[in-house]
Amino acid sequence: MVYHCYSKDMNSQPLLPFPEIIQQLGKISTAITRHEYEGASSLEGLLRMVVESVTGLFPQSAALIYTIDNITCTFDPRSRFASGEIPNSTIDLPRSTGLGATALETRQTIVSVDYPQIGIHPAITALGYQSAVCFPLWVPEETLGVFYIFFKQPEYRHPTSLSILESFANLVALTLSASHRYQLAEQEKTRKERELRRLRRAGMLLTSRMNLKETLEVILHMAMEVTDAQYGIFRLVDKSGNNLITQAFFGENLKQPATESLPINEGTITGLVAIRREPVMIPDLTVEPWNSIYYPLDHGMVMRSELLVPLIGASGRLEGILNLESPQINGFDKQDRYILQIFATLAVTVIQEMRLLDMLQDFTQALLSQPLAVTHQRLIDQACNLLNAPFSVLWLREGDQLVIKAASMPELSGYRLSLFHSQIGRAISNDETTVSLPADAELPTISMPLPEFGRAIITPLYEHGAPQQSPQIPAGAFCVYLDRQDTRELNQAEWDTKILSLIGQYAILAIQDAARQEAMRTAQEQHTVTEAFAAIGDIASNLLHQLNNKIGAIPVRVEGIQDKCQAVLAEDAYLSHNINLIGKSATEAIEVVRDSMFHLRPIQFSAVSVAASVQEALNILQISANIQINLVGLDDLPQVHACPIRLPLVFQNLLDNAIRAFQGEGMITVKGSRVGQLVRIQVNDNGSGIPPELHDRIFEFNYSTRAVGNQGHLGFGLWWVKTLMTRFGGSIIVESDGHSGTSFILELPIEGSPS
Repeated sequence: MVYHCYSKDMNSQPLLPFPEIIQQLGKISTAITRHEYEGASSLEGLLRMVVESVTGLFPQSAALIYTIDNITCTFDPRSRFASGEIPNSTIDLPRSTGLGATALETRQTIVSVDYPQIGIHPAITALGYQSAVCFPLWVPEETLGVFYIFFKQPEYRHPTSLSILESFANLVALTLSASHRYQLAEQEKTRKERELRRLRRAGMLLTSRMNLKETLEVILHMAMEVTDAQYGIFRLVDKSGNNLITQAFFGENLKQPATESLPINEGTITGLVAIRREPVMIPDLTVEPWNSIYYPLDHGMVMRSELLVPLIGASGRLEGILNLESPQINGFDKQDRYILQIFATLAVTVIQEMRLLDMLQDFTQALLSQPLAVTHQRLIDQACNLLNAPFSVLWLREGDQLVIKAASMPELSGYRLSLFHSQIGRAISNDETTVSLPADAELPTISMPLPEFGRAIITPLYEHGAPQQSPQIPAGAFCVYLDRQDTRELNQAEWDTKILSLIGQYAILAIQDAARQEAMRTAQEQHTVTEAFAAIGDIASNLLHQLNNKIGAIPVRVEGIQDKCQAVLAEDAYLSHNINLIGKSATEAIEVVRDSMFHLRPIQFSAVSVAASVQEALNILQISANIQINLVGLDDLPQVHACPIRLPLVFQNLLDNAIRAFQGEGMITVKGSRVGQLVRIQVNDNGSGIPPELHDRIFEFNYSTRAVGNQGHLGFGLWWVKTLMTRFGGSIIVESDGHSGTSFILELPIEGSPS
């Protein structure tokens, strides 16, 4: 059965079969559903389908749609869709007080016969249309437009027809709403893609070659671009930790930029954010409490809203503040705050990377130009700086003990702990990276009190290339101590442990490099000495040979004079005495030349007893009863690789120098010990000492501590001693403060050990 709807206003003629109405509504609904997925390109076709369906279903009618421009809140002429006997022109643009405006204002369906005072648009009545129905197009919180249906019949208001037309109006509103949602989604997608591209670009800065200031300027520009901010500034914490220093700023038409440093206190919004360490978004700077503590970015401009984000490093350290400002109220939203936090994270990464690069550069320079102790002290300072910690210590293992080689307090250097019977030693042996370690429990009492520490980050140090042991015993450890108030989660502080591990490896690298440098210096010295002795040997041998020939002729001539001039010599006692002295001096000179040639001969190496060599030197020297000689541990030493003839000369020279320095009485101690594959001999005296500035000079060739050379010797002194030690494959150094005695430390390889 087919049902028809009739209108008495239209002389009871059938308008349209219900099945066709339902079919048209279903067709439009299906099209709307597809449109929701296909996008804005099908919107025009959908709206045209609606207006054409209405005019097709209702004879002698016209349909017209206008939408609202959400920016200007007025009817958009470009959005006009019409069907029926209406020309393609915008002369029928809705009036501000017309039927469409009234429908939108009341959000009710308006029938023209009920509002004769408003009437139909003159451009429409001119086309012969006498009545109209106007539907407001809206959804909650959004006004979309108006939908007009014009009729040539007067007073058209059949209830059934109005219900059908209202269904079409609802479909139009649904279509426009879906289109708007799609457009907003596309805009949001485009915006996020743009933000991601900018964030990727910001990420690329991490591998760029720009300095910190330039990098922060680029990040600031991108943050302002993404958030549509007009003004921005980066302030970083200074070395004292009490102030914020401007590193980068930017703004349009800045007149009097306020780039001076700001104290970290509650006197400014920036200082307050630095203390609280939480982002702050201020919609209106003119209200309390912000208006009383706002510090302007530019003294000549008025800002109304502000967004601030603290820069917090991985170790919990405050690095600075990123601040954006706008002359508009509510210039920023939650999305802007989220985006700015991302840029703040990028800035923190750049700052930490720059600080790490500075550390690496500083270490490289120190490694090339500074002694090992200075390099280690720099690593101590860098560890505290990078990890935001007050105190750090470098421990190195010597046998079964741990020795402090560098610390934030230099007074601790040299302090020792048991590797197996101390809390630090057990932590190192167990490969623990974090422990609760009160510093005063195992660190010594010094002139200044130690801070109260709660925990420590520890990284064991292992030598690269060292023979593998099971279990492997660490070469030491690098420890960073934290304040008791420091609440960072050490088991999650991956950055902290990695940085400390890196610094620890550099400490080992510095030790190995120092050892290699020392080995290279020793090898170079040995090579230089070998070449020097080869050259000196050739020259000296020739010179001494000629001297021996020339001087050797003198005794022969003296004997000839004595044989042929006996009578003259018998009569002249003075002449006879001097002739005898000349002969004697020439003979002694020949002995000196022959003894000196001995030193130029190649060294014959063999196993030598240190105790026997020291005793031989003591037997040669004339030691006064006022000089006390102590021999400690020499008999227990293994034999060394040296020359049995020349090694006693080394001890003879050192002991002779000490005796001469006493000027009457004193004490000399010769102490021996084994250190790895070396024998260490210390020759200590309690004399006046040698000033530190002379420690290197005393081993120079042309330096002598004696005013007059020792008769019967070449007089080369300590240069000769160091030369012999180098030729033995050993070393000699001096330790003295210049006031209380001197210690010469000799090291010689054990016979049979790897050279």
